[in-house]
Amino acid sequence: MDRWRTPKVGYALLAALYLLSFPYHPKLRSPNELCRLWQSRAIVDSGTLNLNATLQQFGMVGDLSCTLQMQDGSLKPCVGPDAPRTGATARFYYPSKAPLLSLLGAPIYWVLSKVHAPVSELTQVFWSRLFLTVLPSLLMLVLLRRFLSAYVSEAVAQVATITYGLGTMAFSYAESFMSHQVTAALLFAAFYVAWRVERGERKDVAYLGAGALAGLVVLAEYTGALGVVCVSVYVVASRWKRWGALAKAVGLVLAGSLPFLGALMAYHQACFGGPLVSGYKFLNDAAYLGWHQGGFLGIRLPDLNAFALSFFSPLRGLFALSPFLLLGFLGLKDVRAKDKPQFSMLLALLVGNAYFTSSFTYSSWGWTVGPRHLTPWIPFLMLPVALVVERLQAAPSPGGRSLALGLCVSSVLATGLVGFVNYVPDNVSTSLWALAVPILGDGFYPVSWLAAVVPNPASGVVLVLLLFAVTAWLATKAVELKALPLVLLVALAAHFGVLRLATRHDADDEGAKKFLESVWVAPSGAKLPF
Repeated sequence: MDRWRTPKVGYALLAALYLLSFPYHPKLRSPNELCRLWQSRAIVDSGTLNLNATLQQFGMVGDLSCTLQMQDGSLKPCVGPDAPRTGATARFYYPSKAPLLSLLGAPIYWVLSKVHAPVSELTQVFWSRLFLTVLPSLLMLVLLRRFLSAYVSEAVAQVATITYGLGTMAFSYAESFMSHQVTAALLFAAFYVAWRVERGERKDVAYLGAGALAGLVVLAEYTGALGVVCVSVYVVASRWKRWGALAKAVGLVLAGSLPFLGALMAYHQACFGGPLVSGYKFLNDAAYLGWHQGGFLGIRLPDLNAFALSFFSPLRGLFALSPFLLLGFLGLKDVRAKDKPQFSMLLALLVGNAYFTSSFTYSSWGWTVGPRHLTPWIPFLMLPVALVVERLQAAPSPGGRSLALGLCVSSVLATGLVGFVNYVPDNVSTSLWALAVPILGDGFYPVSWLAAVVPNPASGVVLVLLLFAVTAWLATKAVELKALPLVLLVALAAHFGVLRLATRHDADDEGAKKFLESVWVAPSGAKLPF
């Protein structure tokens, strides 16, 4: 039993889940992923940033920007009220997303094309995810554990790290070729470098690295700029009234970020006609165009309904699948007592992200596990969560820590099951009981790349067993931290019970389940067609 509780076992089980899981179904034509992957192909196959030739060869995808080149050389949108009816000399399509993943995906696709051409969609998705979303997320967990270990016991740091890795949206977006978890990893790494400098563990010149990481954040995801601003609050608060030291840090950060911000502006100039013009000005979908009009890129005044749904909706509210994150709010005072600059940063992150998710159109988060644009915020909540657990460790009554650790266990199990599906239709009532559990009950097991060799259900059962093994490991560590097993079970039952009560089991739920089963890439008896 002692060998089972070692951190190496927990991390190995988690890493195996990250590396083996492959939730992807080509018939869904995932727009957020394919628009980037198609640009990687275009760069290699056509030597261009536009997707015109790639779309003709492999088919249309969503999440595109479309520009019309006019006779005078200016660019106009293809849809919307400003779209011209005549006078265009050419039409070009680009991803509407920030370009980092597309650019980094190009050399991966180039290598694949040299090894075995033509490169199938599944092959490109798998290897692009592995190197650009899965592995960076696993490396981030190393930084997170080291960071937490500076404030709490090693056992609590281990529990918090494993819970973050599988009990939050981190797992879902590490297993998708989207920028949300990559942005989280880059943003946390930028903070980690700054934190090491301010602790005297690195020289000031390391701020060049923090600046480079911050520049990569914006190159990966436009909304990541909000996180960069919030992390800068930490630097300012750490060097407040030491103006020379603050100016030095700011100068180094700017110097480190300039190459990547310059690359982003050059990309904008080449694709959209101006260094500060993004693809959102030229969205190809009229519905999406409306979401980004008004305010700043669609960010307007807060809406109470959007706020409530983003955090508490049983379908994709932040706390629906990850209720343990609520502990973070209880730990803010603990952070303030230990590190006031971090407390200032957390307040900025809390207010900034709450404003953002409450002020943008909630319906634009469709088909996702959770409010995806909050993903970069989550790792910063792990310190207050860990500090609460550490404080409850010293309490005479075991009830508080047992409940807190029980929520960690239930979050891992719930988010892991939904992460196996990873594509959640908008009309389903809950992603757990209306989708993930029924799909599994119908014999549609999770997709693993092992299915390329061993057909489902055997290859999918491996993932299910790994998930239960991680959950069991976490529960064992919780008992080691003197949590009561009965309270752990009560917390898990309460979490799962609330989600069960919110499940309608109506025609929409049944239709969503049947639809996903109809596109499941590796149903029982089938191999993955790499």
